[in-house]
Amino acid sequence: MPAPSSAPKTAQNWPVVIGEAARRAGVSARMVRHYESLGLLAPVHRTDSGYRQYTQADVHALRFIRRGRDLGFSMEEISTLLSLWQNQDRASSQVKAIAQKHITALAERIAAMQSMQRTLQTLVHCCHGDDRPDCPILDDLASADTELAPVHHELIAPSARRKNKAQS
Repeated sequence: MPAPSSAPKTAQNWPVVIGEAARRAGVSARMVRHYESLGLLAPVHRTDSGYRQYTQADVHALRFIRRGRDLGFSMEEISTLLSLWQNQDRASSQVKAIAQKHITALAERIAAMQSMQRTLQTLVHCCHGDDRPDCPILDDLASADTELAPVHHELIAPSARRKNKAQS
């Protein structure tokens, strides 16, 4: 009689409890419960003792949700994409339109972040970073006339900036 093999089993037993479903999907159990509360997952079967039981399809949906979050889609967009994914009669143009809209939003956010980076680089360049209290970074943060649009700072000494403000 052959000895039992110590090699890992390739077959996965289904259904699984929330912790195992979360592990297999790469999310936390808390996020699984959150996705359920949002209606992204259909209510799962529970044992007599109340343990949730997740199927292979549930774990696959959790992976889909996680990937959507990794790509920065909103929960509303993920809900729509999940519905489209589960609907074999969908038109791929619907999916493409959602993805294209998301690309546009990402491009706008990237541009805004690059503008913030340029502004901060300018401020850091203007700051001496020594023992003096004058700091153009703090002056900019305290400036009431700073708008959310990209800021272009003149290379003016902080003492001159305070003098100009006092004269206004």
